Amino acid sequence: MKQSAEVGVFGGSGFYSLLADAERVAVRTPYGRTSSKVMISRIGKRRVAFIPRHGEKHEYPPHMVPYRANVFAFKSLGVTRVIAPSAVGSLKPEVEPGDVVFCDQFVNFTNGREDTYYDGPVTTHVSTSDPYCPEMRRIGAEAAERAGLRFHDGGTVVVIQGPRFSTRAESRFFRSQGWDVVNMTQYPEATLAREQEMCYLNVSLVTDYDVGLEGDPKARPVSHEEVVRVFDRSVGRLRELIADVVKDLPSRRGCQCGRALEHARVKV
Repeated sequence: MKQSAEVGVFGGSGFYSLLADAERVAVRTPYGRTSSKVMISRIGKRRVAFIPRHGEKHEYPPHMVPYRANVFAFKSLGVTRVIAPSAVGSLKPEVEPGDVVFCDQFVNFTNGREDTYYDGPVTTHVSTSDPYCPEMRRIGAEAAERAGLRFHDGGTVVVIQGPRFSTRAESRFFRSQGWDVVNMTQYPEATLAREQEMCYLNVSLVTDYDVGLEGDPKARPVSHEEVVRVFDRSVGRLRELIADVVKDLPSRRGCQCGRALEHARVKV
């Protein structure tokens, strides 16, 4: 029997497991191997697939994650909705470590990543004016509110190449633009999901204040150790939030994500 799943979850830094009693499945893709075997189990009545995007031993740095293979694997399993928890650094004092941000926009500062499925011969221009699914974001915010979590409904994530963290000058520039958080993996994962007409929800867990906040000696510059420490402290709440979102999803999608290719292709 062919394996299938309705919902896919990409785990970020510090998030290497999600599903209990999961079956591990190797999914072949035209884009190479996925970050790990796909783990498939159930949350409530739904079949859910899980991939730790950095690998089970965190062997893939952000710029080397096989994004196209990972997203394609979910699509081939029948996934129509993706939940993507990730660690982020805050660019604003009011966005505190431990908070959750449901991003609605991104700005891409990465380079050299394989970021599309459409290299020709059919030219395809998929709209990413609103790159994150509004229906899933609403459901996520409602679940976070019920759980009593500090969260921000909407926000812009600036995606940097990595694996290094930002300089102070870079972080100062990001803050001057009014952007909210910084991350290394939201691009091209979110746009690849859009190209496959899947809904995509980003669940950003704030782990640090990027390079710190000027004038606040308690807001220290980020370190990988600090990221993992905060993520480990919060991972239980994050698992519960994801489970609640999965259970709350309506049987039919009420958004436009599943029609992303309708007017995207150039016909000659």
